[in-house]
Amino acid sequence: MTINLNDYPLLSKIDTPDNLRKLSPDQLPNASDELRRYLLNSVSKSSGHFASGLGTIELTVALHYVYNTPFDHLIWDVGHQAYPHKILTGRRDQLHTIRQKEGLHPFPWREESEYDVLSVGHSSTSISAALGLAVAAEKEGKNRKVVAVIGDGAMTAGMAFEALNHAGDIHKDMLVILNDNEMSISENVGALNNHLAKMLSGSFYTGFREGSKRLLNNIPPIKELASRAEEHLKGMVVPSTFFEELGFNYIGPIDGHDVTGLVNTISNMRNLKGPQILHIATKKGKGFQAAEQDPIKYHAVPKFNPSETGLPKSPPSLPTYSKIFGDWLCKMAEVDEKLAAITPAMREGSGMVEFSQRFPDKYYDVAIAEQHAVTFAAGLAIGGNNAIVAIYSSFLQRGYDQLIHDIAIQNLPVLFAIDRAGIVGADGPTHQGAFDLSFMRCIPNLIIMTPSDERECQLMLTTGHKANQPAAVRYPRGNAIGVELPALTETIEIGKAKLISEGNKVAILNFGTMLKEANIAATHFDATLVDMRFVKPLDEQLLETIAQQHDVIVTVEDNAIAGGAGSAVNEYLLKNKIQVSILNIGLPDKFIKHGSQQEIHQELGLDSEGIIAKINAFLT
Repeated sequence: MTINLNDYPLLSKIDTPDNLRKLSPDQLPNASDELRRYLLNSVSKSSGHFASGLGTIELTVALHYVYNTPFDHLIWDVGHQAYPHKILTGRRDQLHTIRQKEGLHPFPWREESEYDVLSVGHSSTSISAALGLAVAAEKEGKNRKVVAVIGDGAMTAGMAFEALNHAGDIHKDMLVILNDNEMSISENVGALNNHLAKMLSGSFYTGFREGSKRLLNNIPPIKELASRAEEHLKGMVVPSTFFEELGFNYIGPIDGHDVTGLVNTISNMRNLKGPQILHIATKKGKGFQAAEQDPIKYHAVPKFNPSETGLPKSPPSLPTYSKIFGDWLCKMAEVDEKLAAITPAMREGSGMVEFSQRFPDKYYDVAIAEQHAVTFAAGLAIGGNNAIVAIYSSFLQRGYDQLIHDIAIQNLPVLFAIDRAGIVGADGPTHQGAFDLSFMRCIPNLIIMTPSDERECQLMLTTGHKANQPAAVRYPRGNAIGVELPALTETIEIGKAKLISEGNKVAILNFGTMLKEANIAATHFDATLVDMRFVKPLDEQLLETIAQQHDVIVTVEDNAIAGGAGSAVNEYLLKNKIQVSILNIGLPDKFIKHGSQQEIHQELGLDSEGIIAKINAFLT
């Protein structure tokens, strides 16, 4: 993909932030406009995260203009908003490869650039990492500055507040920028706030405030009066009290799309001592009307024509597993008065939009708080509700202690609907659902199910919902295969596998939605094929029969081989001294990079050709 750089006279000369810092302040608005147009032009042709980056154009320009990056450390929380950062830090001409195999990583990534200080992907880690870097910078003694940019969504997670609490306590020099893209500031209020922010961040005000606190420290009544007066004065224009109670100096909110105001304020704050909060108000999707009006729809986009209304309609396709879950949830809610469904801020991704609209009294979005989501479900279950936690595989990692301590130990009947299990694709290592079978399998009391298609998925959801103990159903990102769904009341026997076909010598045990590929391999070898369905409990009776009648057992799963479903089979055979050759096929012991699901499965030998090749190599 080629973009004519002649259309971007300033941006075309910015290969590093050093080039940006050579611009005069009055050139920054034009540079910001060019950066926004370039982002729109590039992502619309290549696909990728979109609305978040449009909202942080001016902030990105201001930060790299004021701070001496990469010497000064700049950390982006999550990283959806970091495309402009990538453009300004030497990756402009490669932006069209983002999220594609062998292309730019979808998030800031340390291996990719010295400007990417922290590899990210999951939310709310920036303040913790920035505080660690601030402590290290103080020990280093070279006056290195540290900045973390966190959104108002990411600020809903407990980890962000843990970090704020610690930072306020140990009082290291750092700046946290709260990018609030839900607050709308009109032009006159924005100008007023910018003026106040410049005043409040200036050396005269901060010197006066610190000096007056020292001066009044020994006169309790006057000190108390002065403190209250200051809070009342500031409370009229800035919501500072909460952050200042945590030990931060708070400034804002200011207009996050005024690059000149941002540069002035950040320049003033750059040398302030102790932990600082700058609250900026931005608009997600800024500069592209459709994205401003529907930032959720334009959060991540396919290729589209910016001059046309709306995104291109996808060709008709089979429903996704997320949609299958959402439809099941609505049907179950109609007949189960005690159903309660929880999501940690993934309503759209988990297929819960219709459910949230039809059953608002049964729907709980707890924000980006996976730990809380799991223990909240425990409380609901203890209170007699039938709790369901809809969560991505890689996000459940954050609630692991709660899964063990608050659900499994107490044997509470909570159903985990685990989306994005296995290879996810373009979001890369932070989002691959590679580990859930491994980290769940060792937990007592937990039923673990791996559906091979949407019929099995619904059967397992109903089975888990009606089981009087913790249960998990894990299913992948992407479309189902088009089989007819069962009745809502239909369940399956817990721990019962399904014999698909009988053959000779080789038996293939499938866990999950790779059944189609496993079936092709089974046909090639005239092998027995079993859809195992359950990772825990295993169908031990069938497993013993299979081991006695075959020379080789092959396990297939879209999960890490280490500790996964195949390991469960290995352990059972060893424990019972059953001698049979066994081959485990799954994800290797490494983090899986980004690319399409099909590309990654092919590269790792998890398609039918790869499975056949691995079995042939094992047999010979």
